Amino acid sequence: MSFVASPAVRAYAAQRGVDLGALAAATGRATLTRDDVDRRLSGDAEAASAGPNYSRHWDVDHGQFGLVTQEPMPRMAQIAAANLSAANALIPQVTHHDRADMRRIEAFRKSLAEEAAARGVKLTALAFHVKALARCLLEFPRFNASLSADGGTLIFKRYVHVGVAVDTPHGLMVPVIRDADVKGLWRIAADIAELASRAQARKLRAEEMGGASMSISNLGGIGGSAFTPIVNPPEVAILGLTRTETVPVWEEGAWAPVPMVPLDLSYDHRVVNGADAARFLARYAALLADPRRMAI
Repeated sequence: MSFVASPAVRAYAAQRGVDLGALAAATGRATLTRDDVDRRLSGDAEAASAGPNYSRHWDVDHGQFGLVTQEPMPRMAQIAAANLSAANALIPQVTHHDRADMRRIEAFRKSLAEEAAARGVKLTALAFHVKALARCLLEFPRFNASLSADGGTLIFKRYVHVGVAVDTPHGLMVPVIRDADVKGLWRIAADIAELASRAQARKLRAEEMGGASMSISNLGGIGGSAFTPIVNPPEVAILGLTRTETVPVWEEGAWAPVPMVPLDLSYDHRVVNGADAARFLARYAALLADPRRMAI
């Protein structure tokens, strides 16, 4: 049975192990609310057949096995957990892996070192990633879309906003670079630095953290060679980055050391298929390998 439920209700149900499809079938309701989920959890007869409550697997007295301590989960972490649980429960997610040659970007960044110092702006590789992603979102509009709550309509966005995940002591925050497709690298780099700084200080405004076309999760400063980022609904894809590594590449009859950045593209398979993802990431890698293409 088809049904309608808000993203907040879907997240709430997923966190508590309630199958909304089964709940809709059991109750005959076309629109589900948080109250419907609560009635299911309390054993209300009309929702008795809505499915198992998976949260029972966490209802364990760990103290019986040894010494434990406790601390409350921060509110921001609880909100993030609800969103991630909903995403993992509702999205058929696939991750496509590739890598990109960073030689020309690194050479270009070094050539601009004096100008960056004069401007007081740190021109990081992340600014190039944001610019390349914005370009790809224009060229592949299916990635710059969202699926309606009932799964029946694909909503294409005429704007390009890129979310950038920031690791802070109080939890993960994702400020958004607005209109990244029309901003230059200096402006993007400045926006990244400003938003990341205010995220660390917990001074981001609510309107600065919503409405992204797609997000980037960058672990390059920490390490790793690959990971599987979880799509952040209502976005349909997310790009993961890990540490650039030097790898041997066969060129013109000889091996050459090439700095390559691993790319991990997770996507909602209801909207994006494997061929779409491969083409998207191939184009993205081509833009990084030759940043002049970003201006064409």
